Amino acid sequence: MVNAMKRVLVFDSGVGGLSVLDAIAASGHALELDYVADNAWLPYGLKSDADLRARVPSLLARLSEQWAPDAIVVACNTASTIALDAVRAAIALPVVGVVPPIKPAAAATRTGVIGLLATPATVKRAYTDDLIQQFAADTLVLRFGSAALVEAAEQKLRGETPDSAALAEAINGLFGAPGGDRLDVIALACTHFPLLAAELAHAAPRAVTWLDSGAAIARRVAHVLGAEQGAARMRRAGFTDASAVNGLAGAFQMRGFAAFAAIGASPAFDAEPVVDSASA
Repeated sequence: MVNAMKRVLVFDSGVGGLSVLDAIAASGHALELDYVADNAWLPYGLKSDADLRARVPSLLARLSEQWAPDAIVVACNTASTIALDAVRAAIALPVVGVVPPIKPAAAATRTGVIGLLATPATVKRAYTDDLIQQFAADTLVLRFGSAALVEAAEQKLRGETPDSAALAEAINGLFGAPGGDRLDVIALACTHFPLLAAELAHAAPRAVTWLDSGAAIARRVAHVLGAEQGAARMRRAGFTDASAVNGLAGAFQMRGFAAFAAIGASPAFDAEPVVDSASA
């Protein structure tokens, strides 16, 4: 008897979670993958904590009813730091969140200086301070927050050239900071940013180690589901602002998605097919 493939719903405010989906797909496990972008509320960093704690669990609980995942990945640093506990309380499924890779960055540095590249909200959060105090207390952590890099990643996925000024600003903000001459590891603490890994490395003044959470999340998902070895399969992608489908269809289709859904407004969050060849 062949076991049914386990289904994973990857969730983000936008398309940054595709970096996590890519890592899960490349992990060598037989998983069926859905993707949801709450792009009508993008960016989450400008929303209040209370609003996100109300919206994210409600949206994911409704989608878990409609799309029946076996696990959910909250592939968004902002949502993970604010609403992960509320999501887990609302949904009786394994829920995996994103943690800024400060611990592995601190373990990997040879110079004692690491960079933290994140959104402005993540850079400033007490959660981030706690991670640094716990795992990098003896390390100089250079922080830089960039909202422009989020848009640059979205530009790339739309087939446009990422904003070179945004890349330069982020690189200068880290390497130009006091101690930046000794920087040797950079932690990417926004899921959008690994999508720009090649561009960031090219803009950097020298080679450094770039770390993100994708591989660790993929391992965690495979573990909690007891996933079998095999090839991943894309199922459908949903957007709370369906107008994004036209501009981003190529980025999803190249990953194997052929079915798209428009997710309606709160509180119903009804998912209606836009282009749908996936079975229920």
